Amino acid sequence: MGVLAEFKEFAVRGNVIDLAVGVVIGAAFGKIVTALVDNIIMPPIGWLIGGIDFSDWVITLREATVDASGAEVPAVAIGIGAFLNTLVQFVIVAFAIFLLVKFINRLKRKQKEAPAEAPPPAEDVLLLREIRDALKQQAPGERIG
Repeated sequence: MGVLAEFKEFAVRGNVIDLAVGVVIGAAFGKIVTALVDNIIMPPIGWLIGGIDFSDWVITLREATVDASGAEVPAVAIGIGAFLNTLVQFVIVAFAIFLLVKFINRLKRKQKEAPAEAPPPAEDVLLLREIRDALKQQAPGERIG
């Protein structure tokens, strides 16, 4: 089997398509969560604790300078605010995935609990049931036949 045929078989398999759809939806969901955290959640938290804009909250290790040739040397800073925003985004996404997995597991559990329909009895079983019922209906001492 050629490499192209193998790749085609791999690419059209159901799991790969499902994975691709999941990645695209996950990327869109990530953008929504980023907007939620950056524009809705963090500004009120920053306002409540003294007007801090978390996206600009940094610890500067070295200020920006200009070297001898006149080129600007950028500042060296630790972006604590950006890290906190990303941490909040992670918690939201992890919680959403947890709820989704919990919902899917509940659906699977309900499917397993649903009783499977019994297959119709075999012909010999039906014949034995008829004999049993006939014996129950006969009077004591009466012969069948």
